[in-house]
Amino acid sequence: MKRLLTLSCGLMLLWSCQNNAQTKSVAATTKNTTMNAETKTETIYQFKVTDLYGKQFDFSSLKGKKILVVNTASECGLTPQYKDLEAIYEKYQDKNFVIVGFPANNFGAQEPGNDSQIAQFCKMNYGVTFPMMSKISVKGEDKHDVYKFLTEKSRNGLQDSEVEWNFQKYLINEKGELEKVLSPRVLPTDEAIVGWINAK
Repeated sequence: MKRLLTLSCGLMLLWSCQNNAQTKSVAATTKNTTMNAETKTETIYQFKVTDLYGKQFDFSSLKGKKILVVNTASECGLTPQYKDLEAIYEKYQDKNFVIVGFPANNFGAQEPGNDSQIAQFCKMNYGVTFPMMSKISVKGEDKHDVYKFLTEKSRNGLQDSEVEWNFQKYLINEKGELEKVLSPRVLPTDEAIVGWINAK
């Protein structure tokens, strides 16, 4: 009888330990899943914006392409970069590459025009054919959501950055993830960009 009681107590203890271990395992799995969900970074595909002509532009339509996002201005010393931007767009647009321009008036009031004026300027002076969006703010309290994603590590998973001036470049990979930030002084034809476009 004593042996039976001891055996019974032993089995109950073993069952209790296994049950506790399973509960802890489930709790740990749930915790890890929650942490992964919390730390998952965003992609640019979540954004829908308006282009210079008032049409909706959905970044999810660019899945599988490399994207160069650039803030532009019409009256800047760097404005001639439009020419090189258009040149690389024409050369590589059939190789899963696209440029998306965002006119902004944040630096030296060098983009004073409205969307219609900006569109006319880009077309007449540089023959721009790559997608150009409606004018936005790329810094400060009214910073656009796309630029919050591009400049905040908590959202892009790569780094915090600040837009220094007109024509800063953000390179987005084929999965919609931020991959590189380049200063306004880096020309569109620089190897840092062309090499990145050509890299498999």
